[in-house]
Amino acid sequence: MARDLPPRARSDVRSMRAPRVIAVIALVGALTACSPDGPEPTPAPTITTAESAPSPSGTPTAPAAPTLVPDGTAEDNLPLFSSVTAAVWATDARVTGRAYVDALTAAGFDKAAMQVTQDTSTVGNPAESIQFSVRWNDQCLIGQVGPATGDPVTVVVPVLAEGNCLVGQTRPIDW
Repeated sequence: MARDLPPRARSDVRSMRAPRVIAVIALVGALTACSPDGPEPTPAPTITTAESAPSPSGTPTAPAAPTLVPDGTAEDNLPLFSSVTAAVWATDARVTGRAYVDALTAAGFDKAAMQVTQDTSTVGNPAESIQFSVRWNDQCLIGQVGPATGDPVTVVVPVLAEGNCLVGQTRPIDW
């Protein structure tokens, strides 16, 4: 291409190539300077939490089991209520209201403050869900379990205007 040009134009083409070559060399040099030449950076130290840190004896510590807080609120006692509910749900008695009442009583909840719905429908089929509750001052700990519910559900809600926790007819807790 430069051979077809007059001598003066050939020197102009050569002079235009020189800045380009210099620019390419500078760019390659700059990119090479950015690449890491030294050793790999050291990783940040691992932070352990109280849950994952081993105990002084060398064995991991399990979280403390929830306990009844007699002077606490319904919210304070929800962890125990939820834990008892989950434990009963994991058994073969999962669809019987009495199992929840008995387990909650064994955990320290007041049986006289409890309500539970029927285990069976009006035509004798197993209930799709069972609700049970413990009145705690002006609040209610409520649990719901059953095939229609999926995993157990536990909540704290205000007491109803009638002073109950559950709506509708409940079964007598007479055992």
